[in-house]
Amino acid sequence: MFQALEVVVTQPTPGRYEGFSAICTHTACIVAAVADGTINCACHGSRFNLDGTVANGPAERPLNVRSVRVDGAKIVLE
Repeated sequence: MFQALEVVVTQPTPGRYEGFSAICTHTACIVAAVADGTINCACHGSRFNLDGTVANGPAERPLNVRSVRVDGAKIVLE
């Protein structure tokens, strides 16, 4: 998670990286962690799948996509 940039990056399958806004779509809290296969918001318990879709509410909308790419050993926000 790149907290200062408000971006969370996941690797749903080996070699595939996806970026999302770290702002929860429920009440705009910053998500707290990526753990146990989900992106987790500590404010009200929303959980998002590694592809940004809602796994468990109260959030009803997926996380906003942020474009990322791998450049050598770095993950770059586009």
